[in-house]
Amino acid sequence: MKRILDLIGALLISCGAAFSQGHPAAEAAGKMTVAEGLEVGLFASEPMVRQPVAIEFDDRGRLWVIQYLQYPNPAGLKRVEVDRYSRTIYDRVPKPPPQGPRGADRITILEDTDGDGRADKVKDFLDGLNLASSLAFGRGGVFVVQVPYLLFYADKDGDDAPDGEPEVLLTGFGMNDAHSVANSLTWGPDGWLYGCQGSTVTAKIRGIEFQQGVWRYHPETKAFELFCEGGGNSWGLDFDDQGNLIYGTNHGGYVALHGVLGGYYWKSFGKHGALHNPFAYGYFQHIQHEGFKGGHVEVGGVIYRGESMPRLRGKYVAADLLGHAVYWHELSPRGSTFKSRHGGDVLRANDTWFAPTDVTVGPDGAIYVTDWHDKRTAHPDPDATWDRSNGRIFRIQAKGAKVSKPIDLAGLSDAQLIENLNGSNHWVVAHSRRLLGERGNRSNDEPLRQLALRSGDSKARLEALWALHSSGGVDAEFADRLLSHSALRNWAVRILSESGEVPEPVALKLISLASAESDVSFRSELASAAQRLPASIGLKIAERLARRNEDVDDPHVPLLVWWAVEKHCAGESLELTLELFGDERAWRFRMNREVILERLIRRYAAEGSWETLRACATLLESARTPKHRRKLLAALEVGLAERSGVLAGAPESGIFQGKAGSAKGVRTTKPGSDKLGRFIDDLRERSPDDPLLIRIGGRLARTSALDRALELACDPKASAAVRVGMLKLLGELALAEHKPRLIGSLKQKSPDSVFAALVEALGAYDAADVAANLIGNYPEMNARSRAKVRATLFSRRAWTAALLTQFSEGNFAKDEVQLAELRRIHLHQDDGLNEQVRKLWGSVTGGTPEEKLAVMRRFRNDLNAGQGDAGRGYVVFQKACAVCHQLFGEGKELGPDLTHANRTDRDYLLASIVDPSAVIRKEHLSYNLETKDDQFLSGIIVEQNASSVSLLNAANERSVVSQSRIASLRESTVSMMPEGLLQALTPDELRDLFRYLQTGKPSAVR
Repeated sequence: MKRILDLIGALLISCGAAFSQGHPAAEAAGKMTVAEGLEVGLFASEPMVRQPVAIEFDDRGRLWVIQYLQYPNPAGLKRVEVDRYSRTIYDRVPKPPPQGPRGADRITILEDTDGDGRADKVKDFLDGLNLASSLAFGRGGVFVVQVPYLLFYADKDGDDAPDGEPEVLLTGFGMNDAHSVANSLTWGPDGWLYGCQGSTVTAKIRGIEFQQGVWRYHPETKAFELFCEGGGNSWGLDFDDQGNLIYGTNHGGYVALHGVLGGYYWKSFGKHGALHNPFAYGYFQHIQHEGFKGGHVEVGGVIYRGESMPRLRGKYVAADLLGHAVYWHELSPRGSTFKSRHGGDVLRANDTWFAPTDVTVGPDGAIYVTDWHDKRTAHPDPDATWDRSNGRIFRIQAKGAKVSKPIDLAGLSDAQLIENLNGSNHWVVAHSRRLLGERGNRSNDEPLRQLALRSGDSKARLEALWALHSSGGVDAEFADRLLSHSALRNWAVRILSESGEVPEPVALKLISLASAESDVSFRSELASAAQRLPASIGLKIAERLARRNEDVDDPHVPLLVWWAVEKHCAGESLELTLELFGDERAWRFRMNREVILERLIRRYAAEGSWETLRACATLLESARTPKHRRKLLAALEVGLAERSGVLAGAPESGIFQGKAGSAKGVRTTKPGSDKLGRFIDDLRERSPDDPLLIRIGGRLARTSALDRALELACDPKASAAVRVGMLKLLGELALAEHKPRLIGSLKQKSPDSVFAALVEALGAYDAADVAANLIGNYPEMNARSRAKVRATLFSRRAWTAALLTQFSEGNFAKDEVQLAELRRIHLHQDDGLNEQVRKLWGSVTGGTPEEKLAVMRRFRNDLNAGQGDAGRGYVVFQKACAVCHQLFGEGKELGPDLTHANRTDRDYLLASIVDPSAVIRKEHLSYNLETKDDQFLSGIIVEQNASSVSLLNAANERSVVSQSRIASLRESTVSMMPEGLLQALTPDELRDLFRYLQTGKPSAVR
């Protein structure tokens, strides 16, 4: 990032550009623009507060702030390793405070004692913290996240000072990167304490490992759970009036995610690997958003439910860190989840130093927003200079609104707190509900039950139920009663699933409701609960839900049903699963046909135990039609390919597990274990040359299938598609007895696609005769085939040396070798090979920043010489860019989608093209993969699971590598996008391309 910012900065300075930035605290609010009817004022600023990262109001209406002054490096630790994303490994895990290193962070209490809307009293509750990122009040003290810990500081006497050392509640939160650590402590309506964790850290807590996601902790039972996994670098979460969890994101084009218990979500897969459930087979996307505006980081989002700004009531209000603004968004139903639409500005800072980090709503209904306030809004490296001298908190309120009077909810009686649950000020309601839960007074059970069952206000009924549940007052009998109340039954299901056990009559009612319920949100809650209930109940609920054809197209329900089935489908519950889903009656229902059954057979095949392979045969037998069976067979092959280890060998009497490159597998037999193999054999007798059946048979070690696969792979009369499929299979198995025949096929005249698959299959063999034959046939190949051979030979050190010798001796023309190809050789870290490259081609490193700046200036002069034509630019785009990038829905998805990129900034766009490796979005990183037999491959990770990694290279070729073969997988510092892309364009073409790239809509072009 620093490199490209320096380039842009130098270019802008040369153009005399200027920004509005860094306004003094006293002037900042006056420079801001707010929505009509609102006003903004400064609540607090430096030196009272500096680098604020999190704010929260206590039960007395005072604003507490964490000053994140230690950021970005913890005190007292030494960095052992830092990657390009500032992910850091330290020399040790620090002890919790006060035994651990003393840092600069502090928790400060701000109070407005004279009611003028500005803080005039300040006191530190705690200092010396070391990367403290969030706080929450309750249980007579303050909960604090200081990674790797969740801490509790008791303050029973309420003197605003800790009573002693903190209690360590949890340990194991990731501390690899201070800009994405655990954050956003928020009380859920159910009495759990929720939090987020961002994108570049890994937590390991009580045996649960995760990166992005929402977690929760129960202060009474001490339970810890991963509520949902995925979501990006999330800061900020809130719950709406129905208790739906909404959390923030840094994924451009979206503003939030709808967190569902047990859900899996989009995450930075290439950066962090697959979801931790290898059989998730899908994930939820962000809330579908319309009218995206601003930068790609939305933080501190809250559902506004104050009383003073009715236009914002029920709207999702979030800060745009990179857009230097606060926006509001409309949430509306989309099946069982939501869609969102950009509503408008709440505040625009008109100051590029304004960096909002948190948003909260006060007891007065005002919106409070923190301003980190720095010329930097990115985190270019762990040693970047940050301005720790300033920071602000602003208060947004309706014009003329009065500041609320001091409040002390903790001093109210239980009866008064229960009465508050009927109120319209959500801040008062939420704090009253939490206090009631903490007190746990059993004498409150009856009035809360009466309010929950009889109130005419559905919101008050829910609040009463939540308060009752938080205090431990909901038993199975009462939850059963709640199932008859439309406003409460979703949460009745949630509460029942938390216990994990339900009485048989209640279980039967839940199963019945899965068939009869008309509300899709309730069906979604049932599907989520089915994961947590015993298999005897959960599977039956899932089976009934799978009959609901109306839910097949719902954004959440189908996958939730699948995850419930997957949770229970193996082990002791396998037979029950087959009883419910392995009968031909299951095929009557669309959700089974389109969602469940294909995933189920894939999951069984991927596990690959004797029991699950027999279950695969049972599922195949259940298929009602050839079309249904075909779908299962396709999924079966995928699952077999995902197995950890390669199925290889020969005899039909058993299944063999072998090793890549081995001549024979290790025989393992068990009575009845070969049911699936015999089933496939029977199908092949009727269709002996069916490519899919041959590939499946090969993966099941059927001799006839393996022999036929080799014959077809090498048969010039077979279709190209069939040959490619067989070659991919043989390359994955890499059996030694197949190698001579594959080498012999090099001399055949084959279509380019077949030849490429053949070369890739041979590339899996670490053998000198493979390289010798590829080099021997090199002169007779066309240019495309030679490029494929070079890529394969450059993937191994010894093969690279052999090919470079041919270039050194003048046997092969060196002019056709591209710069990107030569860079692969550096992956071997071999000085001798690098020296050969320098002698043959010179330096293959990119130009210096100064050289690239000169190139940018030259192109800028060309751009200034004319306007360009967007129509002609569209043609240039299709030729030069669409092979990797999409714009307005056209093009490949190998690189970033340019539709929502910062295309209006011509200088940024120019710098990004001239120096593509300076900033590479995490979802488009290229990775360097090294196998255990010293083969190097590179590309973008397009799929990763427990058994394999799929890479897509710049030529749009996919390579699948078994996890068992991988020695290392590292991010590349070099973009897959080649440098010099603009060099081939004439000045007119350059202007045309930029005119098209900066076009707002496709209709403006065609």
